[in-house]
Amino acid sequence: MKSLLDQSGLRLQFSGHETFPPKYGWFKKAYDAVREMEHAGEPNTRSIFAAGDAISRFGVGRNMVPAMRHWAMSCGILKPIGDSRNPDYQTTSIARAIFDDQTGDPYLEQPSSLWLLHWNLVRAPGRATVWYFAFNEFNETIFSRETLRSRLTARLEVIPDLKLPAAVTLTRDVECFMRTYVRRRSARAGEDALESPLAELGLISTVDVGSAAQFRRGPKATLPDKVFAHALMEFWRDRYPSRRHLSIETVASDPGSPGRVFLLDEDSIAERLERIDGVTGGAVWWDESSGLRQIACRDPEIVDPLGLGLNVVDLLEAAE
Repeated sequence: MKSLLDQSGLRLQFSGHETFPPKYGWFKKAYDAVREMEHAGEPNTRSIFAAGDAISRFGVGRNMVPAMRHWAMSCGILKPIGDSRNPDYQTTSIARAIFDDQTGDPYLEQPSSLWLLHWNLVRAPGRATVWYFAFNEFNETIFSRETLRSRLTARLEVIPDLKLPAAVTLTRDVECFMRTYVRRRSARAGEDALESPLAELGLISTVDVGSAAQFRRGPKATLPDKVFAHALMEFWRDRYPSRRHLSIETVASDPGSPGRVFLLDEDSIAERLERIDGVTGGAVWWDESSGLRQIACRDPEIVDPLGLGLNVVDLLEAAE
C-alpha cells in the first residue's frame, strides 16, 4: 500500500478554494462557460475566469471566481491545457457526461453524479491534497479538525524536498474540507443545511461530543454498481496496469482505491465484485480459482473506464 504522496515529481497544492467549499451551481456555470467557447471554436478560454466581467457572468463575489475555477478543476470538470502558469481550459469527458443538458444530469439531481465528482476530487493527491489525505491515508474513524491537521502535517514533514505550507493554510484547508462534506446546522429551527452538494453523500457526520466528526464507512445504497465499476477500472489502470488480478484487500484498502474513496467496508465490496462480470459486460470477473478472493481482467490497460458498456444514461442512473 504505497502512499501516493511519495510519487516523484508530484506537485501538491494547498488552498486555492478561497475558504469556500464547492457550492450548488458552480460546476454547471464553469462547465457552460467553457463549453460555449469550445463550441464557438474560441481557444482563449482562460479569459473566462480572468476577464473583468467574470463576476457578472457567474453572479458570484470576486473571491468566488477563483474558487469556482479551483473546484471545477479539482473535481475533474475542467482540465488546464497549455501554459501551466496561465492555462486555457477544456471540459472533460466525465463533465460532458454529467452536465450535458440533453442526456446528462446538469443540476446534480442524481446521487451518482455526486459520487463521480467525489471520486475525481479525492482519488489522488494534487489540487486537493487535504481531501485526498483525509480519505486515503488518515486512519482515524472519529477525529477532530486538529487531529486531522496534525496527522497531515506530520506526513508532509517526511516528504523530501516539500516546502511545508504554513500552519494557517492547513488549518483553513481542514476547515474547508469539513464544510465540503459535513451538514451544518441551520439557524432556523435547528434544520440541517447543505452548504456543499457533496454533503448529500453523508460520508462524514458530526459527533455529539465536542466538535468531533466521524467517517461513515459501510454500504452505500446510493452508489450505483456502474459508478463503482468506473472507479475500479480507473484505479486499476492507473495503479496496477500490468496486473491481471486484484485482491479484494487491494480494492478495499489501497490509497486511491474505491474502498477508501467511497468508505466501503470489505463485505460491501465483495458483494459488488461478485456481480462485476454483469456490470462490466464480462471485462472483469470474480475469480476464486486460486483460493483467493480476487477479480480478474485480461488487460486492464485497454479497458476504458467510460467504455464498459456504460453510456451516459447508464452511468448516471440512480442505484437500484
